[in-house]
Amino acid sequence: MKRTGRYDTSELIEGQFEPGSRGRVLRNLVGIESKREMDVLESKELVRTFKKFINIYDKNHQFTATDLCIMHKEWLGSIYSWAGRYRQVNLIKGDFSFAAAHLLPGLMNDFERKYLAVYTPCRVSPKKEIIHALAIVHAELLLIHPFREGNGRLARMLASLMALQVELPPLEFDILKGKKKQEYFFAVQSGLNQNYELMEKIFGEVIEWTLRQRGQPYL
Repeated sequence: MKRTGRYDTSELIEGQFEPGSRGRVLRNLVGIESKREMDVLESKELVRTFKKFINIYDKNHQFTATDLCIMHKEWLGSIYSWAGRYRQVNLIKGDFSFAAAHLLPGLMNDFERKYLAVYTPCRVSPKKEIIHALAIVHAELLLIHPFREGNGRLARMLASLMALQVELPPLEFDILKGKKKQEYFFAVQSGLNQNYELMEKIFGEVIEWTLRQRGQPYL
């Protein structure tokens, strides 16, 4: 379904939908058919997972591709059988194709070496360097889109864990809606050409919004 923002997939289990869900909910371990109910459950599990990993990944932790698989498994493992494993289906959103499934192991190894090993633990300063680190890791991970579902939310959780390493609060991404959501997706696409300026702009706004909500001065 190329014009609705949903994903085209193959006939593997990752591409199947829960019977009775009218093609709106992926086949799952808990038999949920309602998209609203699934959204609530996934959000609840995401909050639980983030709280857990705040206490595991400290300011000195260097993230790895394995960490991302562990995080994904912890978050969605009770919901989807394929959680924590790289997807086996190709994903298309609109006219944009994410990395081909068969390339994922190599791409994630490169992502770990080029970006996670360079930008985590996140210890940079000043503001400009922090924003750049968050933007480049975020854009590159989303271009790969290693998992069948939840890549954006996982990438935002990673960004918050990186922000905590430089003593920022957990980032609030609720400004990414409407027109701003489209700008966000375009910023991801721009990363194909190693252009991170749009994503840096978004992260600057996210950090500013986060600090404002907490009554803290901007960096």
